[in-house]
Amino acid sequence: MVLHAPPAPADTGETDPAAVPERPKGRWARFRRDRLLLLFTLPGIAVVLLFHYVPLLANVIAFKDYQPYLGILASPWVGLDNFRIIVTGDPAFLTAVVNTLVIAFLQVAFVFPVPIALALLLNSLLSERIKRVVQSVLYLPHFMSWVIVVAIFQQMLGSTGLLNVWLRSKGMELPIIGNPDLFKELVTSQVIWKDTGWGTILFLAALSRVDISLYEAAAVDGAGRARQLWHITLPALRGVIVLLLILKLGDVLTVGFEQILIQQPAVGTDASEVLDTYVYNNGVIAGNWGVSAAVGLVKGVIGVGLVLGANKLAHLFGERGVYES
Repeated sequence: MVLHAPPAPADTGETDPAAVPERPKGRWARFRRDRLLLLFTLPGIAVVLLFHYVPLLANVIAFKDYQPYLGILASPWVGLDNFRIIVTGDPAFLTAVVNTLVIAFLQVAFVFPVPIALALLLNSLLSERIKRVVQSVLYLPHFMSWVIVVAIFQQMLGSTGLLNVWLRSKGMELPIIGNPDLFKELVTSQVIWKDTGWGTILFLAALSRVDISLYEAAAVDGAGRARQLWHITLPALRGVIVLLLILKLGDVLTVGFEQILIQQPAVGTDASEVLDTYVYNNGVIAGNWGVSAAVGLVKGVIGVGLVLGANKLAHLFGERGVYES
């Protein structure tokens, strides 16, 4: 007697509804399901609340004549008196505003596009080994402190640096370090050297998701490298570019506190004073805590406004932006 197994059911490509676990409905049902995962996020939430949101309460000193020995609660209220410096136009404040806007423009115009170009260049490399080596070398400056970066530039471009030693042997000299006229360009080049490699990570991740068959089909249709870049590669990066540009605009008035403060004595405040150093010099050094808090508060409000406006503009052009309204 021969037993025959029953024929296997034909694979129709449809999923058995009974085999798929039912997704919990309702917010509390999902909360109970993911309670362990949410528990692991509590330390991160605590850090964000403690170091980012709780300090926001201290912005109240922008409306007070804050005295450290009196404390926040006992310091007298002055209303909007601390904001008069923004309206009346203190010369030092106006200098900080102009320098901040110029450096911010240079960083948006020159620093932001460089990681995109570098990601495109690295993505074009055929050898994965060479690509990984180049990526590792370009990432290293990001992990250096600004003290080390400024020291490296001093050794290369200073009056006794390698460049000027070589130029003096040719009867020339190019003063860069300590030159107030070139300080903004110097700061921009330092940011490019330090952070470009790190900034390529997101762009390379976006490029890795592009289907290779799209390039093959475009090549069959006769599209060259330039057309493939314009019609395939850049559209794949558009969402990431818009997202990072919106975030950059929100932080556009923060142009590098530590980097500029280290080099400020060499060029003077007229060329290097920005809003961050103005807040430090007037608050921590001079003791004008209320005025410094007022300037910092206005700077933060402007940053939030820029993010909201840029995000709304991104929605008008069909992009998701930072959040969906």
